[in-house]
Amino acid sequence: MDIGFIGLGNMGLPMARRLIEAGHQLVVFDTRKEVVDKLVARGATAATSPKDVADKVETVMASLPSLQASLEVATGANGVIEGSRVRRFIDLSTVGSAMAAKIHGLLAKRDIVQIDCPVSGGVGGAEKGTLAVMVSGPKAEFELLKPALDVIGKVFFIGEKPGAAQTMKLANNFLSATAIVATSEAVVMGVKAGLDPAVMIDVINAGSGMNTASRDKFPRSVLPRTFDFGFATGLMVKDVRLALEEMKQLGLSMEVADAVGRLWETVIAAEGAGSDFTAAIKPIEKKAGVIVGGKT
Repeated sequence: MDIGFIGLGNMGLPMARRLIEAGHQLVVFDTRKEVVDKLVARGATAATSPKDVADKVETVMASLPSLQASLEVATGANGVIEGSRVRRFIDLSTVGSAMAAKIHGLLAKRDIVQIDCPVSGGVGGAEKGTLAVMVSGPKAEFELLKPALDVIGKVFFIGEKPGAAQTMKLANNFLSATAIVATSEAVVMGVKAGLDPAVMIDVINAGSGMNTASRDKFPRSVLPRTFDFGFATGLMVKDVRLALEEMKQLGLSMEVADAVGRLWETVIAAEGAGSDFTAAIKPIEKKAGVIVGGKT
């Protein structure tokens, strides 16, 4: 397929690279020339704006860091909506169901189909092509795009309702956000009581407490204290806030979610939006007066 790809960040760049390696012809745009040049060297064509991308191809993908960025790229001045060839816009970003529905409605006025397509699995998953790819939109469009989406991960059709895939993504990321802070509190408890954190993680992973934080994040980024898993605290907090908004709109009980949300607000205040989200353990350690993986 001829595919446009906008947003070549930590997730977008490896996804775009995999599409090129699979034989797709890419037209790419990012505000940073150096990342565009990396893909041009692999055979991609550079574009000068989102509109320029949408003038050149019928299918445009975007991987962007914020709700506002997705809205502007899709529907703003010089955006995808102004393109002369584009027929479908695939948003790989996490924007929440309300924003996805808004973009869908605006693009529909120009006969452009919006495909909601958030992904999960981090930078490692993007590089290996093992992401969970959640899709909502017209079933016929999904079938057309599935061979390309298969290149970046395991594809799941969530439904035709605009924003349905966003709801699925927020449920997933709420659990991920909960796992890292809950595991941090559990391990800090053990260290405070004199337990070895490495042994704790081994036991948890052999028992019923095993989760994605204990299995992946702690061994790789927390215990070595590298805090380099590849997902920013600011992005995780964005996702948690979106999940809380959606739960509230649905009238749900939010006891656990509210507590998780408060913890992440503490983390972003203490560590900053640019920190790795595995640094969530640091404010918990500080309050307890211990360091996991180091000396008290």
